[in-house]
This record gives sequence, C-alpha cells and structure tokens, in this order.
Amino acid sequence: MNTEDVEALLTGAEETDALEFKGAIPWDRNLFVKDILAMANVIDGGRIVVGVEDGTFIRIGLSAEQVASYKIDEMRDGIAPFADPRAVFRMATVVDAAGLRFVVIEVSPFEDVPVICKRDGADVRAGVVYFRSRTRRPESAAVANSTDMRDLVERSAALSARRLRRIGFVPELQPGPDYDAELGEL
Repeated sequence: MNTEDVEALLTGAEETDALEFKGAIPWDRNLFVKDILAMANVIDGGRIVVGVEDGTFIRIGLSAEQVASYKIDEMRDGIAPFADPRAVFRMATVVDAAGLRFVVIEVSPFEDVPVICKRDGADVRAGVVYFRSRTRRPESAAVANSTDMRDLVERSAALSARRLRRIGFVPELQPGPDYDAELGEL
C-alpha cells in the first residue's frame, strides 16, 4: 500500500462493510478484535484505517509513537486467542499526500469456514460469529439475522466445494440457475 492507495481509500470515503476507521490510537487488541473477526467473515475481507476520526472522517494521522505500537507479530499474537479458525491479516504504515501517517490493517476473508470468537474479551463473547453486513449500518456486530447467516453459510459451502473439486473429490459443475457469479461457484 502506498500514498496513492491510501488517498483512494480516504478521499470521500465512508465506512462500509469492508472499511472501518479508527481514530489516532495506539495498538490495543481490545479495540480491534471485534472488527478483525467481523471483517474475516466479509466476502472480500476488509480494511481498518487507523488515524481517521470515526464519524467525521477527518484525517488526524498517527504520531511516531502510535505507529511504533503496531507490531505485526504482537498484533497476530493478540488476536489469535480469539479467532477459530485463525484470522489472517497484515499491516502497513502509509503516508497520505499531506504527510500524515496511517496504519492500514488488511483482513483477509476466511478460507473454509467462518471465523468464530473462541474466547470472551472486553468487547467480544465466546461462541459468537461477528460480521459486517452489507444491508445494515456498517458496524462489527454479532450475526443477528438469517440473511447475514445465509451469506456466511453459502460462502463457506462454495469454498468447500471449490476445495473438494481442486483435490478431485467432486466433478466440475456447470453454472446453473443457482450459480453465484460473485463467488464464481454454486
């Protein structure tokens, strides 16, 4: 991620199911665990941009000390006890056109099955599946309706079918009336 990429993310941006803003804060797993778990359950994953005031979307940037608190190994170690299966993410420090520093956490979507919270924390509960819905206000919250749960189950089933075909257990299927163009799978 470079200056051009962060400018594209920030210019006129608002929070979505795949984009979350956090103010100018140092790393604290308690402030990020729910968002990382939820974005791991979004179809394309998502990004958390740190250094943008939540709600007003004013660019604040991060101090050198705040940026230094984002150490990827410590971040992964902090999130790992909460995620089953693991939540995959990476982190980049970027500078915008005005010279302000931001941290961008890019969360990958789950690989086979949705990520479940496996332990209670400050803002999360064990056994809960967190999600960011495309049909509601952008927020990281527990799956609360059948539409969101169906999205997760269908995506998981499509990924499982793809994996089984790749290893030769399921013949290649032709697109039919239930073809999901977004996933490229049934």
